[in-house]
Amino acid sequence: MASWNSFELEVVYEALGWFAFVSWSISFYPQVILNFRRRSVVGLNFDFVLLNLTKHSTYLIYNASLYFSSAIQKQYFDKYGYGQMIPVAANDVAFSIHAVLLTAITLFQIAIYERGSQKVSKVSIGIVSVAWLIAAVCFFIALSNHSWLWLISIFNTIQVTMTVIKYIPQAVMNFLRKSTDGFSIGNILLDLSGGVANYGQMVVQSIDQNSWVNFYGNIGKVLLSLVSVFFDIIFIIQHYILYAGNKSSKSDTTTEHEDQIREHLVRPSDQSPPENA
Repeated sequence: MASWNSFELEVVYEALGWFAFVSWSISFYPQVILNFRRRSVVGLNFDFVLLNLTKHSTYLIYNASLYFSSAIQKQYFDKYGYGQMIPVAANDVAFSIHAVLLTAITLFQIAIYERGSQKVSKVSIGIVSVAWLIAAVCFFIALSNHSWLWLISIFNTIQVTMTVIKYIPQAVMNFLRKSTDGFSIGNILLDLSGGVANYGQMVVQSIDQNSWVNFYGNIGKVLLSLVSVFFDIIFIIQHYILYAGNKSSKSDTTTEHEDQIREHLVRPSDQSPPENA
């Protein structure tokens, strides 16, 4: 396994990683605190939480496996070369553990607090079921020849897919309402900061090693950063440019088209800001 060539770049790498950890992690707390204070989850997007739990759980499996398992690390080196560094950092594992814990707490709040008539949609249940079914099938395939690196890459692919899915409903809803009223732009700014820092961490490692192998060696981390930044920029443009100053009345009727979007995408809430990370 390769070592750092520059102490300064190693420090920058660690600093960017933990900055990403803090930025992404903080964005979980406003919703949890709000639920606790209200003793209610009315207005919270249950589908988003369920999708997010699958997303972070699969990402945790990938990060922890590659970071701690010597057998998987050997398979990584066999594939990409023993002169490469493992593309998962301690902050990646720490973030995944924290994200799973906070998302699970949010699900527990959904179970015990007032939730009105809200429920998880069949669409999101179907998506999550298919994701875990694919993971289970791949596990038994990998079991026969110990293709563990291939298996955790499947988990990494699932987390990227969930990342894409979870952002779409909010972007569509903002477009249909022509407003971001009630939408927390602060969480998006934190999410953007974390995404940029996460990507920057990989760039620093590549510069130090004079190799870009870590980018396609951990394509999931790259796509996680890029997808997050992409949607965050869309949200920022919607909030500050396209719909700046537009207010949405709570009495506005929901169009038939929006109802279809809610049913088939994940039914975002008009009232509660989404979680990010």
